[in-house]
Amino acid sequence: MIKTVNRVLLGLFGLGLFALGGGVLLGGLDLQRRWGFDVPGWWPFRGPADVVLGDEGRLRWRVEGWWWPTVIAVLAALLALLLWWLWALLRKDRLHQVPVDSQDGTVARLDGRALEDVIEEDAQALDGVARARVRLRGRPTAPVARMRLWLEPHAEPERILDRLDRDTLARARNSAGLDRLPAEVSLREVRHHAHRVD
Repeated sequence: MIKTVNRVLLGLFGLGLFALGGGVLLGGLDLQRRWGFDVPGWWPFRGPADVVLGDEGRLRWRVEGWWWPTVIAVLAALLALLLWWLWALLRKDRLHQVPVDSQDGTVARLDGRALEDVIEEDAQALDGVARARVRLRGRPTAPVARMRLWLEPHAEPERILDRLDRDTLARARNSAGLDRLPAEVSLREVRHHAHRVD
């Protein structure tokens, strides 16, 4: 349902921008005169000399005390709505719950953030790993772990990846009752500041 609403809203928003941009382009390039067609009488952009908002439009409501506060409030509400929508789109990509078979016919739900925290702590305990960040994505029944590891200078990446697969991810799979837990791992180097020696 959310995907459908997002697609419809994005489609309408894109269609509106396309129509507005196309209309401004028609007037700016004077295409209606070149191609020999007329635009509706209410359309403000009739030629290259026309502007989006003329003097009459800008000055019409200037004496009214309610005009600018209303314009600012509407624009602020629109911005807040767009930011909320962006936050909802980014947030839904994260996995919030993982179903766990409790062996008695019922399904328990494991908090996705708790599982992420456990995997992070386990990964940070590996020798050579300074910091770890884990995000679970995908479907609840088939999660994927996206991991970012910051390595110390003495770290051995091949050994760390092996232990990560055999120990850290294996424990997470077993604790959550998952058949598999694929992981995408990004390795980065920890930046150390130079120390002055006297």
